[in-house]
Amino acid sequence: MSDIPVHTLNDGTRLPALGLGTWPMDDAQAEEAVAGALELGYRLIDTATNYRNETGVGRGVARAGVPREEIVITTKLPGRHHGHEETLASFEESRRRLGVDHVDLYLIHWPLPRVGRYVDSWRAMIKLREEGLVRSIGVSNFTPGHIERLEKETGVLPSVNQIELHPLFPQAELRAFHRARGIVTESWSPLGRGSALLADPLVVSVAEALGVTPAQVLLRWHVQLGAVPVPKSSDPARQRANLDVFGFSLGPAQMDVVADRAHARLGGDPQVHEEF
Repeated sequence: MSDIPVHTLNDGTRLPALGLGTWPMDDAQAEEAVAGALELGYRLIDTATNYRNETGVGRGVARAGVPREEIVITTKLPGRHHGHEETLASFEESRRRLGVDHVDLYLIHWPLPRVGRYVDSWRAMIKLREEGLVRSIGVSNFTPGHIERLEKETGVLPSVNQIELHPLFPQAELRAFHRARGIVTESWSPLGRGSALLADPLVVSVAEALGVTPAQVLLRWHVQLGAVPVPKSSDPARQRANLDVFGFSLGPAQMDVVADRAHARLGGDPQVHEEF
């Protein structure tokens, strides 16, 4: 049994405090990475329809031999399937590819406000949860305004919002909104993909002082913020190191050093980004 700390979500289910991301792995890579990660102790696996590796993720889960009830499998609804009936059909395809009888966490990948159908999808996801086909439902890349509309029109808040989050884009206001509403923040690109964060002299200096790696410093920063990072790695040594962030702490000054830099979004802006 994994000893990763867990968060209790607003629906009573539990979410491990760190997971494995799988973008942009193909099916073969995802199978190997997921099987290996589960053997190392990971219990949260993150995929999406648009990653095109749900089949591989499912094979990795089956191959690892870890009891299914210990694993939290997350997948995401693509933009081209927004709408009530479309969401129900898309979910069944995801479930078939994953080879599971239920999905633990199902997210709307992007809000696509111009399309304007994310509330219809949310109603379908509520139905899936009521039917026991999904344990928890949430969103990804949603703003406070998008989330408030979900609550206003359905009365149901997401359990999770998975967002771009790293020291270059710390999202303090959105994280505060989540805390006030009992929503857990998940972090995609937690290491600042495509940036120079891992080589940043301040991050490196903190790592050297603590006897850990720069990646471990960044992941620990997320953990201490109360966010759930899902770093992608197919390398067993890096997977092991990424998971080993619960035996040390960053002091207040070290947290500030990691976060004290110019802020810039590396990915899409949810107000205008469209991903179908």
